[in-house]
Amino acid sequence: MPETFFEIKNKADLVRRIDLVSVLRRTGCIRDKYDRAKWHTSQGAISVSGTKFMNWTKCLGGGGAIDLVVHLKGVDFKTAVRWLADTFPSYDIKESVRKIPPSKPFLKLPEKDNARLTQIINYLTGVRSIPAPVIKSLIHSGKLYADHRGNAVFLLLGKEKNIVGAELRGTSYIRWQGMAPGSRKDLGYFCVSHFNTRKMVLCESAIDACSFFALYPNCMAVSTSGATPNPAWLKSFINNGYEIFCGFDSDETGEKIANKIIFLHPTIKRLKPCKHDWNEVLRSKE
Repeated sequence: MPETFFEIKNKADLVRRIDLVSVLRRTGCIRDKYDRAKWHTSQGAISVSGTKFMNWTKCLGGGGAIDLVVHLKGVDFKTAVRWLADTFPSYDIKESVRKIPPSKPFLKLPEKDNARLTQIINYLTGVRSIPAPVIKSLIHSGKLYADHRGNAVFLLLGKEKNIVGAELRGTSYIRWQGMAPGSRKDLGYFCVSHFNTRKMVLCESAIDACSFFALYPNCMAVSTSGATPNPAWLKSFINNGYEIFCGFDSDETGEKIANKIIFLHPTIKRLKPCKHDWNEVLRSKE
Protein backbone atom coordinates (compact mmCIF):
# COMPACT_ATOMS: atom_id res chain seq x y z
CA MET A 1 0.00 0.00 0.00
CA PRO A 2 1.23 3.52 -0.75
CA GLU A 3 2.26 5.53 2.27
CA THR A 4 -0.23 8.04 3.63
CA PHE A 5 0.47 11.76 3.96
CA PHE A 6 0.93 11.38 7.73
CA GLU A 7 3.36 8.46 7.32
CA ILE A 8 5.52 10.51 4.95
CA LYS A 9 5.29 13.51 7.27
CA ASN A 10 6.34 11.47 10.31
CA LYS A 11 9.30 10.02 8.39
CA ALA A 12 10.26 13.48 7.15
CA ASP A 13 10.22 14.93 10.67
CA LEU A 14 12.72 12.25 11.69
CA VAL A 15 15.07 12.01 8.72
CA ARG A 16 15.47 15.74 8.07
CA ARG A 17 17.53 15.90 11.30
CA ILE A 18 20.16 13.46 10.04
CA ASP A 19 23.64 14.96 10.15
CA LEU A 20 24.49 16.52 6.78
CA VAL A 21 28.04 15.15 6.91
CA SER A 22 26.63 11.60 7.11
CA VAL A 23 24.48 12.28 4.04
CA LEU A 24 27.43 13.69 2.10
CA ARG A 25 29.53 10.61 2.92
CA ARG A 26 26.77 8.18 1.91
CA THR A 27 26.31 9.95 -1.44
CA GLY A 28 30.01 9.65 -2.29
CA CYS A 29 30.98 13.28 -1.79
CA ILE A 30 34.61 14.10 -1.00
CA ARG A 31 35.68 16.37 1.83
CA ASP A 32 38.10 19.17 0.94
CA LYS A 33 41.64 18.65 2.24
CA TYR A 34 42.05 22.23 3.43
CA ASP A 35 38.55 23.39 4.40
CA ARG A 36 36.71 20.91 6.65
CA ALA A 37 33.35 22.60 5.99
CA LYS A 38 33.68 22.21 2.20
CA TRP A 39 32.71 19.14 0.14
CA HIS A 40 33.20 18.31 -3.54
CA THR A 41 30.00 16.86 -5.03
CA SER A 42 28.52 16.03 -8.42
CA GLN A 43 26.61 19.31 -8.17
CA GLY A 44 29.68 21.46 -7.36
CA ALA A 45 31.44 22.69 -4.22
CA ILE A 46 29.19 22.68 -1.15
CA SER A 47 29.89 24.25 2.26
CA VAL A 48 28.13 22.97 5.39
CA SER A 49 27.43 24.91 8.57
CA GLY A 50 25.32 23.02 11.11
CA THR A 51 22.01 22.19 9.42
CA LYS A 52 22.60 24.58 6.51
CA PHE A 53 24.43 24.04 3.22
CA MET A 54 25.45 26.30 0.34
CA ASN A 55 26.41 25.32 -3.21
CA TRP A 56 28.90 28.00 -4.27
CA THR A 57 29.00 26.72 -7.85
CA LYS A 58 25.26 27.17 -8.39
CA CYS A 59 24.65 29.87 -5.73
CA LEU A 60 21.91 27.70 -4.16
CA GLY A 61 21.47 26.64 -0.56
CA GLY A 62 19.09 24.96 1.83
CA GLY A 63 18.65 23.39 5.23
CA GLY A 64 18.29 19.84 6.53
CA ALA A 65 19.02 16.39 5.18
CA ILE A 66 15.96 16.25 2.91
CA ASP A 67 16.86 19.46 1.09
CA LEU A 68 20.42 18.20 0.68
CA VAL A 69 19.33 14.88 -0.88
CA VAL A 70 16.90 16.70 -3.22
CA HIS A 71 19.79 18.95 -4.27
CA LEU A 72 22.40 16.21 -4.70
CA LYS A 73 20.24 13.58 -6.36
CA GLY A 74 17.74 15.75 -8.25
CA VAL A 75 14.77 13.85 -6.77
CA ASP A 76 11.46 15.02 -5.33
CA PHE A 77 10.61 15.43 -1.65
CA LYS A 78 8.98 12.00 -1.14
CA THR A 79 11.80 10.17 -2.90
CA ALA A 80 14.37 11.98 -0.77
CA VAL A 81 12.50 11.04 2.45
CA ARG A 82 12.30 7.38 1.41
CA TRP A 83 15.98 7.29 0.43
CA LEU A 84 17.02 8.72 3.80
CA ALA A 85 14.77 6.30 5.70
CA ASP A 86 16.16 3.33 3.76
CA THR A 87 19.78 4.49 3.94
CA PHE A 88 19.63 5.38 7.63
CA PRO A 89 17.48 2.77 9.41
CA SER A 90 16.09 3.75 12.80
CA TYR A 91 19.12 2.43 14.72
CA ASP A 92 21.41 4.45 12.40
CA ILE A 93 19.35 7.60 12.72
CA LYS A 94 19.98 7.69 16.46
CA GLU A 95 23.70 7.62 15.77
CA SER A 96 23.70 10.13 12.93
CA VAL A 97 21.36 12.69 14.51
CA ARG A 98 23.44 14.77 16.88
CA LYS A 99 22.97 17.93 18.84
CA ILE A 100 24.09 20.72 16.58
CA PRO A 101 24.78 24.15 18.05
CA PRO A 102 22.75 26.99 16.56
CA SER A 103 24.34 27.92 13.23
CA LYS A 104 25.20 31.42 12.14
CA PRO A 105 22.49 33.15 10.05
CA PHE A 106 22.58 31.90 6.47
CA LEU A 107 23.99 34.39 3.94
CA LYS A 108 21.32 36.06 1.82
CA LEU A 109 22.75 38.29 -0.90
CA PRO A 110 20.51 40.83 -2.65
CA GLU A 111 19.79 40.01 -6.28
CA LYS A 112 21.60 41.91 -9.02
CA ASP A 113 19.73 44.56 -10.98
CA ASN A 114 21.85 45.84 -13.86
CA ALA A 115 19.21 48.48 -14.62
CA ARG A 116 20.38 50.25 -11.42
CA LEU A 117 24.10 50.24 -12.30
CA THR A 118 24.03 53.79 -13.64
CA GLN A 119 22.58 54.99 -10.32
CA ILE A 120 25.37 53.48 -8.20
CA ILE A 121 28.08 54.59 -10.65
CA ASN A 122 26.75 58.17 -10.57
CA TYR A 123 26.66 58.12 -6.76
CA LEU A 124 30.13 56.65 -6.26
CA THR A 125 31.79 58.88 -8.86
CA GLY A 126 29.70 62.04 -8.50
CA VAL A 127 28.92 62.18 -4.78
CA ARG A 128 31.85 60.19 -3.43
CA SER A 129 34.43 61.34 -6.03
CA ILE A 130 35.80 57.84 -6.60
CA PRO A 131 37.35 57.68 -10.10
CA ALA A 132 35.15 55.94 -12.68
CA PRO A 133 37.90 53.48 -13.75
CA VAL A 134 38.12 52.16 -10.16
CA ILE A 135 34.35 51.61 -9.98
CA LYS A 136 34.09 50.07 -13.45
CA SER A 137 36.97 47.70 -12.70
CA LEU A 138 35.21 46.49 -9.54
CA ILE A 139 31.96 45.96 -11.46
CA HIS A 140 33.79 44.07 -14.19
CA SER A 141 35.51 41.82 -11.62
CA GLY A 142 32.15 41.04 -9.93
CA LYS A 143 33.13 42.58 -6.58
CA LEU A 144 30.54 45.36 -6.93
CA TYR A 145 26.99 45.36 -8.28
CA ALA A 146 23.63 47.10 -7.89
CA ASP A 147 20.54 45.56 -6.32
CA HIS A 148 16.89 46.33 -7.10
CA ARG A 149 16.78 49.07 -4.47
CA GLY A 150 19.74 50.85 -6.04
CA ASN A 151 22.10 49.88 -3.23
CA ALA A 152 25.77 49.44 -4.05
CA VAL A 153 26.69 45.87 -3.03
CA PHE A 154 30.39 45.35 -2.18
CA LEU A 155 31.19 41.63 -1.86
CA LEU A 156 33.31 40.17 0.96
CA LEU A 157 35.51 37.30 -0.21
CA GLY A 158 37.00 34.57 2.00
CA LYS A 159 39.03 31.44 1.31
CA GLU A 160 39.35 30.51 -2.36
CA LYS A 161 37.45 33.72 -3.18
CA ASN A 162 34.22 32.29 -1.74
CA ILE A 163 31.61 34.98 -1.05
CA VAL A 164 31.07 35.28 2.72
CA GLY A 165 29.11 38.53 2.92
CA ALA A 166 28.45 41.97 1.49
CA GLU A 167 28.49 45.61 2.50
CA LEU A 168 25.41 47.51 1.31
CA ARG A 169 25.41 51.24 0.71
CA GLY A 170 22.35 53.30 -0.21
CA THR A 171 22.89 55.56 -3.22
CA SER A 172 19.73 57.68 -3.11
CA TYR A 173 19.12 60.88 -1.14
CA ILE A 174 18.69 58.70 1.98
CA ARG A 175 22.06 57.91 3.62
CA TRP A 176 22.00 54.22 4.53
CA GLN A 177 24.51 51.46 5.03
CA GLY A 178 24.43 47.90 6.35
CA MET A 179 25.41 44.28 5.76
CA ALA A 180 23.68 41.49 3.84
CA PRO A 181 21.98 39.10 6.32
CA GLY A 182 24.34 36.32 7.39
CA SER A 183 27.53 38.17 6.40
CA ARG A 184 30.72 36.82 8.03
CA LYS A 185 33.13 39.75 8.08
CA ASP A 186 35.36 37.72 10.41
CA LEU A 187 35.98 35.28 7.53
CA GLY A 188 36.41 37.64 4.59
CA TYR A 189 36.78 41.19 3.38
CA PHE A 190 36.27 43.59 0.49
CA CYS A 191 39.48 44.83 -1.12
CA VAL A 192 40.75 46.80 -4.09
CA SER A 193 44.35 46.53 -5.24
CA HIS A 194 46.89 46.14 -7.99
CA PHE A 195 48.75 42.85 -8.20
CA ASN A 196 52.13 42.26 -6.53
CA THR A 197 51.74 44.77 -3.72
CA ARG A 198 52.86 43.86 -0.20
CA LYS A 199 51.40 46.95 1.48
CA MET A 200 47.94 46.71 3.03
CA VAL A 201 45.80 49.45 4.58
CA LEU A 202 42.79 48.57 6.73
CA CYS A 203 39.77 50.85 6.26
CA GLU A 204 36.40 50.92 7.99
CA SER A 205 34.25 50.64 4.85
CA ALA A 206 34.31 49.66 1.20
CA ILE A 207 33.91 53.30 0.14
CA ASP A 208 36.90 54.27 2.29
CA ALA A 209 38.92 51.41 0.77
CA CYS A 210 38.06 52.61 -2.76
CA SER A 211 38.92 56.16 -1.73
CA PHE A 212 42.29 55.19 -0.27
CA PHE A 213 43.13 53.20 -3.39
CA ALA A 214 42.24 56.20 -5.55
CA LEU A 215 44.70 58.29 -3.50
CA TYR A 216 47.44 55.65 -3.19
CA PRO A 217 47.02 53.03 -5.95
CA ASN A 218 50.19 51.12 -5.06
CA CYS A 219 48.58 49.76 -1.87
CA MET A 220 46.04 47.04 -1.19
CA ALA A 221 43.06 48.79 0.45
CA VAL A 222 40.90 46.47 2.56
CA SER A 223 37.56 47.11 4.25
CA THR A 224 36.99 45.48 7.63
CA SER A 225 33.27 46.45 7.38
CA GLY A 226 33.38 48.53 10.54
CA ALA A 227 35.97 49.18 13.21
CA THR A 228 36.83 45.51 13.73
CA PRO A 229 39.63 44.83 16.27
CA ASN A 230 40.94 41.43 15.16
CA PRO A 231 39.36 39.71 12.13
CA ALA A 232 40.34 36.05 11.76
CA TRP A 233 41.82 36.55 8.27
CA LEU A 234 44.30 39.25 9.37
CA LYS A 235 46.84 36.86 10.93
CA SER A 236 47.61 35.12 7.62
CA PHE A 237 48.67 38.42 6.02
CA ILE A 238 50.89 39.22 9.00
CA ASN A 239 52.48 35.77 8.80
CA ASN A 240 53.10 36.29 5.07
CA GLY A 241 55.13 39.41 5.72
CA TYR A 242 52.73 42.12 4.55
CA GLU A 243 53.41 45.69 5.68
CA ILE A 244 50.07 46.57 7.26
CA PHE A 245 48.69 49.94 8.31
CA CYS A 246 45.52 50.63 10.27
CA GLY A 247 43.77 53.47 8.45
CA PHE A 248 40.64 53.66 10.60
CA ASP A 249 38.76 56.95 10.96
CA SER A 250 40.11 59.94 12.87
CA ASP A 251 37.55 59.70 15.65
CA GLU A 252 37.30 58.16 19.12
CA THR A 253 36.18 54.74 17.86
CA GLY A 254 38.81 54.64 15.13
CA GLU A 255 41.57 55.50 17.59
CA LYS A 256 40.38 53.03 20.21
CA ILE A 257 40.14 50.06 17.81
CA ALA A 258 43.40 51.00 16.04
CA ASN A 259 45.20 50.94 19.39
CA LYS A 260 43.70 47.53 20.14
CA ILE A 261 44.80 46.10 16.77
CA ILE A 262 48.34 47.44 17.25
CA PHE A 263 48.44 46.01 20.78
CA LEU A 264 47.43 42.58 19.45
CA HIS A 265 49.72 42.84 16.40
CA PRO A 266 52.66 45.17 17.12
CA THR A 267 53.94 45.05 13.52
CA ILE A 268 50.86 46.99 12.35
CA LYS A 269 51.33 50.76 12.11
CA ARG A 270 48.77 53.55 12.48
CA LEU A 271 47.93 55.61 9.39
CA LYS A 272 45.40 58.28 10.31
CA PRO A 273 43.44 60.21 7.65
CA CYS A 274 43.97 63.96 7.89
CA LYS A 275 40.19 64.40 7.80
CA HIS A 276 37.49 62.22 9.36
CA ASP A 277 37.90 59.37 6.85
CA TRP A 278 39.58 58.59 3.53
CA ASN A 279 36.58 59.56 1.43
CA GLU A 280 36.63 63.04 2.96
CA VAL A 281 40.33 63.24 2.13
CA LEU A 282 39.63 62.20 -1.47
CA ARG A 283 36.79 64.70 -1.90
CA SER A 284 38.93 67.49 -0.48
CA LYS A 285 41.47 66.91 -3.26
CA GLU A 286 38.99 67.87 -5.99
